[in-house]
Amino acid sequence: MTPLEAFGAYETAALAAIGNAQGPSELEAVRIEFLGKKQGRLKDVQAFLGKASPEERPALGQRFNEVKDRVTSAFEARQSALAQPETLATAIDLTIPGTPVRIGREHPISQTIAEFKEIMGRFGFTVDDGPEIEDERHNFDALNIPFDHPARDPLENFYLATAQSSAGPVLLRSQTSTVQIRVMERTKPPIRIVSVGRVYRPDEVDATHHAMFHQMEGLMVGKGVTMASLKSVLRLFATSYLGGDVNVRFRPSFFPFTEPSVEVDVKWKNGWLELGGAGMIDPNVLDAVGYDPEEVTGFAFGLGIARFCMLRHGITDIRRFYENDIRFLSQF
Repeated sequence: MTPLEAFGAYETAALAAIGNAQGPSELEAVRIEFLGKKQGRLKDVQAFLGKASPEERPALGQRFNEVKDRVTSAFEARQSALAQPETLATAIDLTIPGTPVRIGREHPISQTIAEFKEIMGRFGFTVDDGPEIEDERHNFDALNIPFDHPARDPLENFYLATAQSSAGPVLLRSQTSTVQIRVMERTKPPIRIVSVGRVYRPDEVDATHHAMFHQMEGLMVGKGVTMASLKSVLRLFATSYLGGDVNVRFRPSFFPFTEPSVEVDVKWKNGWLELGGAGMIDPNVLDAVGYDPEEVTGFAFGLGIARFCMLRHGITDIRRFYENDIRFLSQF
């Protein structure tokens, strides 16, 4: 082996050993083997300089020093790297199953909405949501609410003063019943849908009322749909969400877009809590969307989502849902 070949073999072996050293003790063994001053492979290759002729010695000496400097620099760099603390990537064994960390959580209203959709999905209802900004036709006219009805009073709604549509002034929808009109306008019966979303009314805020709240609108249209169908669906829904021992009652009421109409109440504490309104769709509403009231019938209902959530969790004040108190929200 010539001196240059010996220098090259030494450098290759030394750099490989340094790079493969996994800890300070392994690296120290590599130093002794390749850079030891009294023994080791460095002394072996250095011996080639003593055997070289005077003419060859300067060039070989320069080559030897270059090899020694590169090996020494690689050793010092590896020594510095092994002395650094482990990074996150090297400190964690990524092959070991981890423990999930919960970052944030769903709002209780969002949890309730998801469960509402799941329950109604089991009953064969699909989800069809509508816009929150509505025109007067869908919010009032098509729902059989006459122009002089108190529900259309500007003081009872959130009209957008500068906004207009092809159907006239627009407002923040006051009920999810607007969705039933939009669905029936574009869909032939049979229909079985729910719509879940926010509605807006300038109500005085108290323990059970808020100016912005969430409703679930239900709509079922087809042949042979009766009041018994409506009561069965609502009882099944209430027992599915609140439990089998829930006490539900239906009180006669009036809504312009349903006839007959009922209020849906549930037993709560020492009294009854109103959960929403329902009824059979008024023939005028069916006729307005192009349905034949002699051929099909249907029911609709609108339920307050927050009130169901209050019942489930024993919450006494609806305002807690909107205060962003982390102590309250972290319980769900």
